Amino acid sequence: MQYLLKAAIPFATVLILSACGNNSSENKAETTANHDHGASEQTETATTGDPVLKNDKLNAIYQYYIHLTNALTNGDVTKAKFAASAIEAGTKDVAGASNIASTAAKITAVSDIEAQRSAYSDMNKYLVELIKKEGVTGGKLYVAFCPMAFTDKGATWISTSKEIRNPYFGEKMLACGEVKETID
Repeated sequence: MQYLLKAAIPFATVLILSACGNNSSENKAETTANHDHGASEQTETATTGDPVLKNDKLNAIYQYYIHLTNALTNGDVTKAKFAASAIEAGTKDVAGASNIASTAAKITAVSDIEAQRSAYSDMNKYLVELIKKEGVTGGKLYVAFCPMAFTDKGATWISTSKEIRNPYFGEKMLACGEVKETID
């Protein structure tokens, strides 16, 4: 499995770098067509270009963040590792993203969904801050909060939709949480 993940990193890096600065409607439609039909509305909204982060490289990372969120929501350890690996690779060229890279590395290194969710919670602290600093165009992002995560300590995540799909509890408590903040 480690070999597979190490082999996927260069591939993910190429995908991230090729996605940077490429916002044509043709590529957006192609990206949407290539997505898993079981993905949430959150993924469909993001791939149509609404919203887009002002920093192209951070925007590319955010696209994999959506995949990571969906994987954790669905309890899929393998897909979470792949998405986190792509996030880690993409952060190398983003100023202020070293903490995001280190939390992504933690997600990639573990095979326990709860440990992945814990690292994801830490990642969100840094990612929300960086996205607020860099800004969003053409839409809104929502900072959602689950008060019951981590033995009632609570945890946040970012969504392109007001609909709550909780990545910390998945199917157990899919709708647990509320939108606390809007980034636009």
